[in-house]
Amino acid sequence: MEFRTRVCEIFGIERPIFGFSHSIPVTAAISRAGGLGVFGATMHEPDQIKEIAREIRALAGDRPFALDLLLPQSVGDDTDLAEARAAIPKKYHDFVEGIRQRHDVPPSRAGSFYTRNLRSQTLFAAQVEAALASDADVFAAAVGVPAEVISRARAAGKKTMALIGAPKHAQRALDAGVDVLIAQGYDAGAHTGTIGTFSLVPQIVDIAGDVPVLAAGGVGSGRHLAASLAMGAQGVWMGTAWLVTTEHRTDPIVLEKLLAAKSDDTVISRSYSGKTLRMIRTAWSDEWNRPDAPEPLKMPHQQALVGELLAAVREHRIAPLMWEAAGQSIAYFNEVTTVAGVMDKIMDEARDAARAVAALG
Repeated sequence: MEFRTRVCEIFGIERPIFGFSHSIPVTAAISRAGGLGVFGATMHEPDQIKEIAREIRALAGDRPFALDLLLPQSVGDDTDLAEARAAIPKKYHDFVEGIRQRHDVPPSRAGSFYTRNLRSQTLFAAQVEAALASDADVFAAAVGVPAEVISRARAAGKKTMALIGAPKHAQRALDAGVDVLIAQGYDAGAHTGTIGTFSLVPQIVDIAGDVPVLAAGGVGSGRHLAASLAMGAQGVWMGTAWLVTTEHRTDPIVLEKLLAAKSDDTVISRSYSGKTLRMIRTAWSDEWNRPDAPEPLKMPHQQALVGELLAAVREHRIAPLMWEAAGQSIAYFNEVTTVAGVMDKIMDEARDAARAVAALG
């Protein structure tokens, strides 16, 4: 019972498990273990994206992998970060400075992607160009599915995928010509919508017709894989699972929080990017829930506001404020293991679940 579904044939993989990560070693290890590794490239410069793809290819060999970009159409063309920061009302800067003082955070020396860049259509275009010029086998789009980009990816010989958080967004992705839809439910880590995975997946399957669908959001066991297949999906998309693997090399402070976390230790917050994002509850999310906290700014201005402080938090390892995006499936991952170990466990559990259901008949 190997669960070789249509997506396995489409992408040339052995297991219907798609693994999203910001880690090069994790991405390659997922592909080597028979799934499809997906690298989240949205926080990288175009030149870095090209080098990242080369590194993944060197580690993954001839196994397929994907690059994923965040492409929100609501973000404009402005590229001047200093100007964007200057336009943010003083009360926001004062509040962020208050967080810095309350937690004694020194300034960042190294900075980060968000201390050098403002999300813009100009930046997205350059990132897309780099991703399409790479030898990644698959291009994935999230928080926006520009038809022109999907068309270019297909013309470049790449398979395409799009993350969908609501039924109303599915048809646009289908019209763009994507090869696979990822139905990502509210349970998911990072940017997520308002509809639960169990409710969302069958709706997207019905809309998609012959286009395969992956189930995402809260997937933490083989029982979730078996349930996803029962709902009509052709596989699963997982992200949180890899945070506690040895390949991810998660900072020990953050790793301790992840290993101890249960599903209700995650919260939805706009404090990082301006869009709803599920993260582990820490002093960072608590600060933005204070009665005197301002409403987070819209993307890209929230990251322009907090980019330097968050870079400093990571750089100086300010434990209370260190957080990670994680889904409600974090409850299933309370010990450190390997990527291959996670993959094997998911498949073994899925077989057991399928046998249990078959025995009912």
